[in-house]
Amino acid sequence: MYLEKIKQPSDVRQLDMEQLKELAAEMRAALLKKLSVHGGHFGPNFGMVEATIALHYVFDSPVDKFVFDVSHQSYCHKMLTGRADAFLYEEHYDDVSGYSCPEESAHDFFNIGHTSTSVSLACGLAKARDVKGEHENIIAVIGDGSLSGGEALEGLDYAAELGSNLIVVVNDNGMSIAENHGGLYGNLKLLRETNGTAECNLFAAMGLDYLFVKDGNDIAQLIAAFEKVKDSERPVVVHICTQKGKGYAPAERQKENWHWCIPFDIKTGEPSFTFDGEDYGSMTADYLLGKMKEDRRVVAITSATPAVFGFTEEKRKAAGAQFVDVGIAEEHAVALASGIAANGGKPVYGVYSTFIQRTYDQLSQDLCINRNPATIITFAASVYGMNDVTHLGIYDIPMMGNIPNLVYLAPTTKEEYFAMLDWSIGQKDYPVAIRVPGGNVISDGRKVTKDYGKLNQYEVTKKGSRVAIIALGTFYALGEKTAEAIAEQTGVQPTVINPVYITGIDETLLEELKDDHDVVITLEDGVLDGGFGEKIARFYGASDMKVLNYGLKKEFLDRYDVNEVLRENRLTAEQMTEDVLRLL
Repeated sequence: MYLEKIKQPSDVRQLDMEQLKELAAEMRAALLKKLSVHGGHFGPNFGMVEATIALHYVFDSPVDKFVFDVSHQSYCHKMLTGRADAFLYEEHYDDVSGYSCPEESAHDFFNIGHTSTSVSLACGLAKARDVKGEHENIIAVIGDGSLSGGEALEGLDYAAELGSNLIVVVNDNGMSIAENHGGLYGNLKLLRETNGTAECNLFAAMGLDYLFVKDGNDIAQLIAAFEKVKDSERPVVVHICTQKGKGYAPAERQKENWHWCIPFDIKTGEPSFTFDGEDYGSMTADYLLGKMKEDRRVVAITSATPAVFGFTEEKRKAAGAQFVDVGIAEEHAVALASGIAANGGKPVYGVYSTFIQRTYDQLSQDLCINRNPATIITFAASVYGMNDVTHLGIYDIPMMGNIPNLVYLAPTTKEEYFAMLDWSIGQKDYPVAIRVPGGNVISDGRKVTKDYGKLNQYEVTKKGSRVAIIALGTFYALGEKTAEAIAEQTGVQPTVINPVYITGIDETLLEELKDDHDVVITLEDGVLDGGFGEKIARFYGASDMKVLNYGLKKEFLDRYDVNEVLRENRLTAEQMTEDVLRLL
């Protein structure tokens, strides 16, 4: 086996062409085995095996520097830079992250998990090289899907200004996570069809040199192309055409489904386990499809992640023109939603919490200053969401909860969620965001009659005394459990409150609590700094009320155990009860 002997990139350069092809086969076999057991990004890595081998064959990493956009295709790079054991041996599968990581290796220069960043980061590396008078190659690898992101286009637009070595490898497999959307993909298609000879050339128009590789899964063609551009004195794009999921038939046939995978059976491609319960994504798509049939003004928007709110290919077709995929362009998605709302439409933008972070300016300037009644549904906004350091969903409350005019709602159950969604789509007064609960879907069967337009009116779900527990969204159930624990140990029944609104406080209720309560505790499923609980603490600042805020401390967590994190932040019923008993 060649792969197990690759300890550094220079080992790749000792192999002849037939051996390189065998190495590629071994890398695919290792990827297939690991991903079938562990899950991870499948299609992008399978398509980039040969290109990664060729890059390390021609260039001298880490002197020559690689920046992998999103890092979805970095598994192959890791295999050839001393981390092959993490793909060969099951006991080492968790030794590496799913993204590039400088803490792991000198061959990685950035922690990258968000898209469209590599060209800009590589421009920075190149600029620093130039001012220092050095001469190494700087290589940015970016997929065609990532080109729809604004930062990628900004980086490409600037790249020609460098006037020095910058090599941008565009991995064109005709896909983002789902199909690509946007006018530039017509030009990529034209370039593919003309073997790169079309006069209309996006990259040339930006002042970049250009080289086309028809078969981006042919090692010999790739090596020849990379040798041509090595030590180039001008920024150049190498446009390679690859096959996403290459080498595994199910992934070749169903590219969208195999962008990322959970553990699966290699022979059948079937997942090793299935989730039979309800999930907010598919329920949301079904709800919106029903709304679309009733009202042609309802428009669902995604920024290249249609599955976030359940819009499979079949459901996208059913929605027709009432479903819009803007590509990897969250900023555009928010502004588009504002424009649709301004002209009488009813836009609903479904987005992961980690990706809404890109849109602060558009939320504030394009949407909320104008008070346009768009709906934003924030998914995976929870400690129970994605747990890679680049994909955390625990920062949206401080970010969105403090933008004027925005109404940010935190449902605790399925019934509340759909009642909020129904109200938001129907109303015309506010931009509204809804924070989808994390963890399993909770249903209490209760009919919701609340008018969410009467802003900042909290719900007292259990009246008690001395202790009030204000438990937001996902952590409402934990608040109930804590109330039970306090009652059992003290005989005091705490008041339990569902605050509903992230963006405002119920001053009337909070004032009333002063009459017969000594302690107020707040719970929120996100970072405390700048969050919901601090609003409550600030209200009681000049009073005798003692306030305990519970949430997550401000930090970048990575591949964490949820229960461990909850214990470290004293977010268990037992720990919070201990704290309250000390105060009582």
